[in-house]
Amino acid sequence: MNKLLALFLTTVLLVSCESGTVFSEIQAMDGHWGSEEVVEFKVPQLDSLKKYNLFLNIRNTNDYKYNNLFLIVNMNFPNGKTVADTLEYRMANPDGSWMGQGIGAVKENKLWYKENVQFFEEGAYTVHIAQAMRNNGEVEGVTKLEGITDVGISIEEASK
Repeated sequence: MNKLLALFLTTVLLVSCESGTVFSEIQAMDGHWGSEEVVEFKVPQLDSLKKYNLFLNIRNTNDYKYNNLFLIVNMNFPNGKTVADTLEYRMANPDGSWMGQGIGAVKENKLWYKENVQFFEEGAYTVHIAQAMRNNGEVEGVTKLEGITDVGISIEEASK
């Protein structure tokens, strides 16, 4: 068992070193993702001359009962400007199998958010993520989104 754990950790370290990840943070959800619950990430100062790819990292279980996921993502710039995006991601294949990676009940989804972004302004950027799911035919949003265990963001250097 210890050899398997060591092999797994080594693999994770090698993959993360190769990916060029410069920032990664994940926040655990408390059994569900509430409609009023906004997940916040403070992005540290990054090199303004480099370009970056931004990803949203979502972990889900079989308790997630939808084949897609709607998110509202706000990026707040150091100067006070805010860029808001409403995003839809497919979470399941047409046959109902999960699209994410992982063995067992938890699947991890690395979802494109922004590509070739430069952080020109000096200071910290803040990213806010909220779920915006609705059931078919209903105006009100899903108040307790079951099956999402973690929400995160990662930033990688873009390939040249």
